[in-house]
Amino acid sequence: MIVPKVAIAQSSPTALRVIVNSNQDGQIQPDDKLTLREAIALVNGNLPVEKLSTQEKAQIQPSNDNARIEFNLPPNQTTIQLQQELPPLATPKLIIDGTSQPSYDVSRSATAEIAIPQPIVTITPAANQEILRGFTIVADNVQIHGLSIYGFRSLNQGATLTTPPADIFISHRLPPPNTQQQQPPNSNFPFGDKDIPPKGVVIENNWLGITPDEKMPENTSAFGVYVFNSTGTTIRRNRISYHEGSAIITSVRAENTLMTENIIVGNGIAGMPDAVRLEGVIANSQLQGNLICGNDGAGVYLFKPTGNVKIHNNRITFNGRRLRRAAVYLMGNANQVSDNEIRHQTGPGVAVTAFGTHGSFGSAIANIIQNNKFSDLEGLSIDLNTQQQLNISDFQRGDGPNPKRNSPNRRLETANGAVNAPEFASSQLLLVNGQALISGQADPGTQVQIYRVQGNENYGPLSEPLTTLTTDEKGNFSSSLAGLRSGERISAITTHPKYGTSEPAYNAIITDPSAQNNSPSPTPTPPPKCVSAPLPPQPTPQPEPKPEPIRLKVPRIIHFALDKDFISQESSTVLNQIAQVLQQYPFIVIEIEGHTDIRASDAYNLDLGKRRAISARNYLLKQGIAAERMTIRSFGEKQRRTSGNTVIDTARDRRVEIIFKDTRGLEIILEEQEKDLQIEAIGGGR
Repeated sequence: MIVPKVAIAQSSPTALRVIVNSNQDGQIQPDDKLTLREAIALVNGNLPVEKLSTQEKAQIQPSNDNARIEFNLPPNQTTIQLQQELPPLATPKLIIDGTSQPSYDVSRSATAEIAIPQPIVTITPAANQEILRGFTIVADNVQIHGLSIYGFRSLNQGATLTTPPADIFISHRLPPPNTQQQQPPNSNFPFGDKDIPPKGVVIENNWLGITPDEKMPENTSAFGVYVFNSTGTTIRRNRISYHEGSAIITSVRAENTLMTENIIVGNGIAGMPDAVRLEGVIANSQLQGNLICGNDGAGVYLFKPTGNVKIHNNRITFNGRRLRRAAVYLMGNANQVSDNEIRHQTGPGVAVTAFGTHGSFGSAIANIIQNNKFSDLEGLSIDLNTQQQLNISDFQRGDGPNPKRNSPNRRLETANGAVNAPEFASSQLLLVNGQALISGQADPGTQVQIYRVQGNENYGPLSEPLTTLTTDEKGNFSSSLAGLRSGERISAITTHPKYGTSEPAYNAIITDPSAQNNSPSPTPTPPPKCVSAPLPPQPTPQPEPKPEPIRLKVPRIIHFALDKDFISQESSTVLNQIAQVLQQYPFIVIEIEGHTDIRASDAYNLDLGKRRAISARNYLLKQGIAAERMTIRSFGEKQRRTSGNTVIDTARDRRVEIIFKDTRGLEIILEEQEKDLQIEAIGGGR
């Protein structure tokens, strides 16, 4: 009989080192194999060693320091398929070590950007089993290393009202099922005295949500690491992909959480879209050195936090694949965003809400945003929202450049206390003897950071920090700066010691009266790529003749049944052809556009079009197409294929179109196809 519950581990004079040598899961009973479930029961003190068989006892040794669970599974039996949720890890200092499995190679990384060894041992639910969590950690200083964990979710419970599903869930023992009771302004926030958060948990070198062969699993996980109630958690060098919600999420308490050197790619595919979502008590937390790429919403999203977070030295690129959001979205006070690379975002770089902590009126202040490199944004590099823009989309996407503000209420009406953007003395700054003469005005007592700007827009992205100047008592600043060429553009931001960082200045162009036309040539945008395999040493390449243009024929449209968003067998054949082209030519990126016919409301059709586009995108994800190569759009009923209203016309409207981009050196012949056309009965729609 499976043990349904587990008590907190009892003190034991000797810690145990337990070796799991069976991938089976089910009954706890004496036999010739020792399972993971039995190992957890042993180290928790709920299964006496005396009740084991002789063969099982041979897998147990005293440990000189910490309790340990290690693995010695047969080479072709390294996937542990759980029949039900594992007992919580309730022993302090327990180490679950997937790196102990024979053939684990610490030097074998599938990614060049951050070295995270490929795991051998996999933890996943058995077929047709719905299990909420892979591991639940309730004790101090527990460590989990070197495992592949995926497939943990719930189809029947809402994450907003219940303790949610996740690959790894960290909390005090027996958290309440209704988490709304722990939210402010309730008096028991964050928890009662008995609800002691585990401290010092370490999650390291795991692959979460992704199979050991780098595939998107058939059953995706809900969340990656869920820090529900914990302090001092370290989430380091994990590869976290393909979750329905966020890769890392905090809830009620997560002080001093360190998230460093993780690869976070392709998450948020079905629900909460943001790669890292931080809420609750997050004081003194850090995101450092992470690669956050190709996720469906924001790279980092702070929601009603208490305390602050430092976001620095991260690469945050190609996010907003499904929903347009800022790469980094800030609520609260005194957050720091510095030295990040923020590129290719379908929204602003950093957006700061006008709301203070917990949604109360009052500007969020003292958010410092400096030394970041921005490019290819659909919005400002830094966007300070005002309280006049109250729609959710304004909070997430930003509301554009603010006018200069000097009203008495400015500090309460706009994020970061309405710090005004700097203003250059002229929109054209002269280049004299190789020195750009820079002058302008900003709020007195501030630091002005000058940036080189990408592109020709009036508020082009702040692509490279150049120098920092200090304003005088009247707010004036001036300097000369070498290294700029005629035709280049610059901008600036200012940082007030009390209120934080401003939006960017209106761009100024560098001009050289003695030059004819010395404008720099635009730098081509590289093709999107989140991660790449390490390259072996290569011989010196020989020049090859320039290839002839390649002509491809590929379909670009699939169709849907009445009011449906699932992929038919005929449509899957079309998507397989598209996937084959994308696999063959990795520089091609696509936009996936969802459409409907004109029946039903605009709002309903926009949502249905989005669901259809998501279905097509998720199908291609499972064919191995990288998340950062695909962007979602929904046009609903606004772009019909035909002007008629017959059942054939409406069937043609119910579609997803694939728009091919960056087709360098290719001539693509787009084939019209209607083999998957699904004609409804008379009287249907959508």
